[in-house]
Amino acid sequence: MAKASPEHYPYVMNPAPSAGSEGIKKKRRRKRPAHRAPQNQSSGEVAVQAPAKKGKPGAPRPPYAKRVDEVSAGGLVIDGSKTKGLLIGRRDHKDSTGSRILWSLPKGHIEDGETPEQAAIREVAEETGIRSEIERSLGVIDFWFMAGGKRIHKTVHHFQFRETGGILARQESEVDEVGWFPLNEIIGLLAYPDEKKLIARTKATEVSQ
Repeated sequence: MAKASPEHYPYVMNPAPSAGSEGIKKKRRRKRPAHRAPQNQSSGEVAVQAPAKKGKPGAPRPPYAKRVDEVSAGGLVIDGSKTKGLLIGRRDHKDSTGSRILWSLPKGHIEDGETPEQAAIREVAEETGIRSEIERSLGVIDFWFMAGGKRIHKTVHHFQFRETGGILARQESEVDEVGWFPLNEIIGLLAYPDEKKLIARTKATEVSQ
């Protein structure tokens, strides 16, 4: 049988010199990261460029806020009938009308030489005029706030009290109002979430008759 001539296979192409397993593969150049400096040709070492610092050069640092620790004590006083609780009220200075009252538990700073229990009884008497005795601990709350350019870390020891005497009278220099309220209304009246949670968790308003 006669061999076919090349013109019978018009679509057959000869491989290029670089094709197939015998071809020379081109090496790919590795892309140098933008933060890397050029390689030192003589030593083979690579200089790494330090990352730029954030912020404008020469910009003043914000003033440092000094930390201050404060410790207070107070709590919930329950009257002799075991149906009412004692709260103090202060005007909300953010209220433009000046009529809104923020109700809270009576409390104050622990003075040198005092225990939390002693301070709590004293502060209740000073702020409300009511004398009382501690029945049990309700726990401790701590929180942070800013005042006078300082970071205040405040810790408050809370107790449950029993009324023993006295006459209801607010401390004029620190308290705007003071009053007895039904125990089932205390949680709803308290202005601060931490105190609400504390009273609800300890069931301080659920006094057995």
